[in-house]
Amino acid sequence: MEFFTKREQIAILSVAVVILGLLGARIIFKDNEPEMADVRSLPEVEALDDDTVNEEIRPKVIMVHISGQVYHPGIFELIQGDRVVDAVELAGGLTKQADLDRINLAKKLVDEDKIYIPAIDEAVAAGIEAISSNGGSGLLNINSCTQADLESLPGIGEVIAGRVVEYRNKNKFARPEDIMKVSGIGEAKYEQIKDLITVN
Repeated sequence: MEFFTKREQIAILSVAVVILGLLGARIIFKDNEPEMADVRSLPEVEALDDDTVNEEIRPKVIMVHISGQVYHPGIFELIQGDRVVDAVELAGGLTKQADLDRINLAKKLVDEDKIYIPAIDEAVAAGIEAISSNGGSGLLNINSCTQADLESLPGIGEVIAGRVVEYRNKNKFARPEDIMKVSGIGEAKYEQIKDLITVN
């Protein structure tokens, strides 16, 4: 007894052949597939923080004190690498009495520089040591500087500078801290100027 007719047997056989063909093709193509290359991830590049970048390119600000024969003595902000001539320009320029032979206008400045521009024959006439930008201690001698120089110190105005001059005419300062004996100069004000003054 036949379960399938001849036509059904042919149909079943055809389906079986198609299935076997598909399976065979899949096996053949799988064997021929190219191997994936070994892909390695690139090392991560650490992103620079914006603050770090800005810190590297930001110019360094320095504070410089200039006094003596300039029109506006005082403390000025400049950029690291600026020169004495730049500080002189900020201070209003040199007066006619400035002794150019004893200053180096081309000298590069660094933070906390003290520049004193002496007058012509100032050391001989006043009997003091002239302090210029290319030598000396770089500090303001409170026993011999002018009242204008004293007024260039932070927190020292015309009145207090006048008291300093009046005091030293009677009693020379033995130490920089003796300036606190002058009325109007306490510990707080001395802290502002102690690194800018000297005695000799």
